[in-house]
Amino acid sequence: MTALPIDPVLPELMQALAASGRAVLQAPPGAGKTTRVPLAMLKAGVTDGKFIMLEPRRLAVRAAAERLAQGLGEAPGQTVGYRMRGDSKPGKRIEVVTEGILTRMIQSDPELAGIGAVIFDEFHERSLNADLGLALAWEARAVLRPDLIVLVMSATLDAAPVANMLDDAPIITSEGRSFPVTTHFLDRAVPKTQRLEAATTELVISAVEQTQGGVLVFLPGEGEIRRTASQLEGRLPAGCEIRPLYGALPFAAQRKAIAPLSTGRKIVLSTSIAETSLTIEDIRVVVDAGRARRARFHPGSGMSRLVTEKVSKAEATQRAGRAGRVAPGDAFCLWTKGEHGALSAFAPAEIEAADLAGLALELAVWGSDDLAFLTQPPQAALAEARALLHGLGALDGSGRITAHGRALAAMPLHPRLAHMLQIAGKAAAPLAALLAARDPLRGAPVDLSLRIAALAGRYDGPGEKHHAALAQIKSEIPRLSKGLPTASPLSLGQQAALAYPDRIGLRRKGDDPRYVLSGGKGAILDAADPLAGARLIVATDLDGDTREANIRQAATISERELRDIFPDQIAWHDVCAWSKRERRVLTRQQERFGALALDDRQWSDAPPEAVATAMLEGIRQLGLRPSAAAQRFRARVALVDDLPAMDDATLLDTLEDWLLPHLSGVRSAEDWKRFDVLPALRAMLDWDQTQRLDRAAPAHFITPLGRKIPIDYDGEAPEITLRLQEMFGVTTHPVVGRTPLRVTLLSPGQKPVQVTQDIVGFWATSYADVRRDMRGRYPRHPWPEDPTQADPTLRAKPRGT
Repeated sequence: MTALPIDPVLPELMQALAASGRAVLQAPPGAGKTTRVPLAMLKAGVTDGKFIMLEPRRLAVRAAAERLAQGLGEAPGQTVGYRMRGDSKPGKRIEVVTEGILTRMIQSDPELAGIGAVIFDEFHERSLNADLGLALAWEARAVLRPDLIVLVMSATLDAAPVANMLDDAPIITSEGRSFPVTTHFLDRAVPKTQRLEAATTELVISAVEQTQGGVLVFLPGEGEIRRTASQLEGRLPAGCEIRPLYGALPFAAQRKAIAPLSTGRKIVLSTSIAETSLTIEDIRVVVDAGRARRARFHPGSGMSRLVTEKVSKAEATQRAGRAGRVAPGDAFCLWTKGEHGALSAFAPAEIEAADLAGLALELAVWGSDDLAFLTQPPQAALAEARALLHGLGALDGSGRITAHGRALAAMPLHPRLAHMLQIAGKAAAPLAALLAARDPLRGAPVDLSLRIAALAGRYDGPGEKHHAALAQIKSEIPRLSKGLPTASPLSLGQQAALAYPDRIGLRRKGDDPRYVLSGGKGAILDAADPLAGARLIVATDLDGDTREANIRQAATISERELRDIFPDQIAWHDVCAWSKRERRVLTRQQERFGALALDDRQWSDAPPEAVATAMLEGIRQLGLRPSAAAQRFRARVALVDDLPAMDDATLLDTLEDWLLPHLSGVRSAEDWKRFDVLPALRAMLDWDQTQRLDRAAPAHFITPLGRKIPIDYDGEAPEITLRLQEMFGVTTHPVVGRTPLRVTLLSPGQKPVQVTQDIVGFWATSYADVRRDMRGRYPRHPWPEDPTQADPTLRAKPRGT
């Protein structure tokens, strides 16, 4: 066998596995870990049991199995075999499987009888199934199988956290790669106005001109692959053949993409499917568009959306390594060296951003979620997933797995689709296969019935029909139908509603085709779509927009059909709630399915208590709006220790306690505008507290004339405002507690002439200047030389005196 860079570290790895039964292997792309390690373990006899090696993709499973078997001079199905959905050739000692297969194996046999070692290949991809499989395998090892060997292999993973999770497993590192790769960066960044396909096309043409051998081009998705292929047509040298490679392609077309050409140059346009575990024959050049498409799940909407993001440094390294698998190569990056430095180190783990319904179901089957995950699942997304499973009947009220849930977990489908098949039977298999795949009618109207017609060969309408995708979907139907009952026939809309009970949409009033979904979110249809006039639909595919999702696939459903399949979930409800749009409390009686009001009537005799309670939500939106008197009262309370807090935040948090009993007759924003909260605030204090408040922070100052002047507590110090003559005779400055009042003295014309917190000092100093200025301006008013000896007054001398 040809020597590979991994070979020098194999003895160290075998020794580590024999000694501790666990290890983390780091080896760069092209080092040979996939094809060498299992055979080395077999030869070293590290275990008498079978070796299970996980690969992230189906194409990689078969390719790895074939190369391992070739290393033994055999064909798959003897010493080495493989297993994946819809295709398997069992092996006596080594089986290469897709990552989800291991979960099923452990769930059905936690001891993994007959299995001696589990190898997680390309673990750096951090798929949800790989994370779950590692957590389950490690738990099984700890509880039932201490002899089980666990090996994690990766090209670009940060090995330390994985080793730490595996009880400080030994880390074995292979430094070499098969052949050197020269990396080329752009001199200038791609203009933001230039489309990705156009920029990639130019870089491919340039790379072809500068190099020899096959070219592997990384693009984020099928659409970009098709558009780039179209732009490359006629612009490449003679003998260049373009071959697409993506997950939705039939397996034969995928094999064609990785097979060598007898003559000419191969230009493979691929998604990330080609990043790992594949040796694509005669590839010498990589062109990386620098983008990856990832699913992002939004717990708030319960929807996933595909987003296109920049690759991480680890992904870029992995991709570039494809150019050096069989000979020295070149990697051309569609970004500058400066931009490379700004890339994140690693791509996010799928568990951080994916739909966790399947994971939540598997954890329920296992009976515990206290597993050693490398990255713990986000609690919000996990709670959303469990709520969905409870709605499907897979979990009981305590969150435990039900018999129905176990049946769903046994099916190789998302729990939504498995639930639909369990209830609707074989008749729903075409829809399940369709919903589990990519849309085979791109650009067609959203109606699911058109896609079902296309599966039967009866559709010739608008949109691009992908025959290969249709054939792939049709091939899945018999497998999904196997073992299912022949249930009572349900309409297409009813079948879809079983899978998506939270996405049944009721058209809102108005001209625009906007829908409220039964789960409470909003969705919108293109006004030109034939389904835009439908009253009730089931939205099976949305773009995931958290505010108002665009509907990409849907089926119509009638109200009668909805009532037939959800009779126990449709009921009358008394609704008394604040309407933000109408700025008032609405009282309705509604027949509801989730958030949908199928019938809506006025509730004329709603209890006043219910109206008042609903009004509280409106008050929280509108704000407290205290009157000036109420504001002064709150300021007084704030100055006294051990009295209830009356700041805005506290009052809004406790409306039910202090305001609710006083809201009789208040049901709109206008009512609230006229409402004075002062009596309700006063009622928060008992008699003793009120007395303490009046002593420590009185509401009024009693002037020498016996008048009550309100004390303003809003400023830095309590303050009163009154005529200067009314304070004649005062020889001690007024105080609140120990705090001197801030006194604003007014002229007879009600203009401030002095502000003081020491009126005795004012009489002795500044008063003389004020008297000199004021007596000429207001001669009829008294301006005595010694104000401390004068009587207070508000009267002026009669004219002529």
